Order: sequence, then C-alpha cells, then structure tokens
Amino acid sequence: MQNYELKYEVQSKKYEVKMPLYKTIQANSRTSIFIWKIEESFDDLFHNIYLNDRSNSRISKMKSEMHQCGFLSVRYLLKEAGYTDDDLFYTEDGKPHLKNGKRVSITHSYTFAAIIISDTQVGIDMEKNREKIQRIAHKFVDTESKFLDENNLIQHLTMIWGAKESLFKIHPDGGLLFKQHLPIEPFQTTDKKTKGWIKKDIFYENFDIHFQQIEDFTLVYAMN
Repeated sequence: MQNYELKYEVQSKKYEVKMPLYKTIQANSRTSIFIWKIEESFDDLFHNIYLNDRSNSRISKMKSEMHQCGFLSVRYLLKEAGYTDDDLFYTEDGKPHLKNGKRVSITHSYTFAAIIISDTQVGIDMEKNREKIQRIAHKFVDTESKFLDENNLIQHLTMIWGAKESLFKIHPDGGLLFKQHLPIEPFQTTDKKTKGWIKKDIFYENFDIHFQQIEDFTLVYAMN
C-alpha cells in the first residue's frame, strides 16, 4: 500500500506512462463521453495524477485495488476533459457535480471507466456481461419481461440494468425502485437506442437511452 502522505510527486518521480483514452464519443454538440481501459498498475496511476486531500483520504480507505484503480482512472478521464480533481465535488446524496455547472456522471467496472459530461441531464453506466445478472433479474425487471430476448438473455438484461442505472443517476432525489419507477420501452439487443422513463411522484420524464457493446461490456448512457 502506498504512503498517501506522498500525494502528488510527479515532479520528483520520473514516471513515463502513456495513458491513452480507449474511446471518445461525441453524443451531440453538448455532450461528450470519455472511455478508458484500465491497464496500468496502481503505482503508475497514483503517481501520475493530482488528488486533493478528500480524494487521498477516500482512496486510502478502499480495500480493493480494483476499486482504487477505477477511482484513479476517473481522475485521468476528468483531466482529458480539461478538469482536475478540484473541479469535482459530491453532494450529500453521493452524486458527482462539476463546479462550472456542467452535468457529469461516472462509472467504472472491472477494467473500464467512463464519464459523460454535458450541459443537460445525463447518466452513464458500464457493466460486464455476466451470468449473475440472471439471478437478480427479478429485482429490476418488470414490464421489460415482455420483450426479453431469451437467446441473448445476459446481454439484454445487462442493457436493461444499465438503462435503469443511468436513469437512477439522473434523478435528483433518490428513493427510486428499479422495478417500479424506471420503466424501459421495448428494444432488441441489436438496437442502439430506446427510451426510458423516470416516474416517481411529480417527476415524470423520459430520456433517450443509448447502447454500445465494448468487448464483453455494455455501455449505456441516458440523456434528454
């Protein structure tokens, strides 16, 4: 484990590590997505990026190196988008925000991390396509069961989960039930887009849901 008191020592440590973006997506003129495949070690990640005191404290409490690398990789993506760790803050509900008022949503899963930045409401999720999703489908699938593709069930369920997770990240007040409050309109696994809804109390709004398959992961982002 690193000595976190050392913090940011790029000047004194001659690390030469190339950290290219895996992919960028310009969803529209107001919305950009940055995706990165995590292939660097924790040491390389930690010693090449600025972290403020809050982030140093958070990462020192993480028990999983995979989570630490995911956390750090998001800071690299922010840097690619023109921000530093100081530009990002979290509200009490755990949602990330940028100080300049732009909307941001964050996701990391295993070897991938992604962020979406926009002038409008956005949410993003990236999930590995795993058989486990079938065991928890009853917790989030409701009306969507009517259009499930049994021949591509893992992928279809992962896409539905990602859509609902993206919508969950948009809703300002929390307290959402995936089955009840986040219906997804019918789509096929070959589709690149559908619509999803947030229906809770006075909040009744639909969003465009976009899908991409990246290696054995599903990327989903919601925007209006």
